[in-house]
Amino acid sequence: MAKVTEIIEPSINALGFELVRVSMTGQDHNILQIMADRADAKGSINVTECAEISRTVSALMDVEDPISGAYHLEVSSPGIDRPLTRAPHFEVWKGFEAKVELTMAQNGRRRFSGLLDGIEDNAVALIVDGERVLLPLADIAKSKLVLTDELIAHVTGQRRTDDTAE
Repeated sequence: MAKVTEIIEPSINALGFELVRVSMTGQDHNILQIMADRADAKGSINVTECAEISRTVSALMDVEDPISGAYHLEVSSPGIDRPLTRAPHFEVWKGFEAKVELTMAQNGRRRFSGLLDGIEDNAVALIVDGERVLLPLADIAKSKLVLTDELIAHVTGQRRTDDTAE
């Protein structure tokens, strides 16, 4: 997926969006999933914007052809309980609850859940059971926000503010 990311990310950025995640799923048929969000972090992308990204990605994939075999392209918003895939995400969502899974155990654990406390020395700071732990970015297999009332209020409040500003 690194090659696909390399091909599509500059064009997605040029459209004013941030590439959140690229993945290939499916057993019977492959699905290339592109997750994108607004680069300005003001609300989620809508269906029209997903279609715009889809047309752009589709054209790039037709020209570059980095995937052998057939696949379906799916473009979506990361949603409220979005995956955290890049270092800046852990700063942007500081103060919200997250789940982090490591590739290698740290102190006998691979899974952590707690409040995000930013980035420090190439590690995610997480408050777990009242204790601050540092989880190396390089060791993170996957991470995502946890759907909480606070997160919902923050995201939906942000959307209402954006809608009334237009």
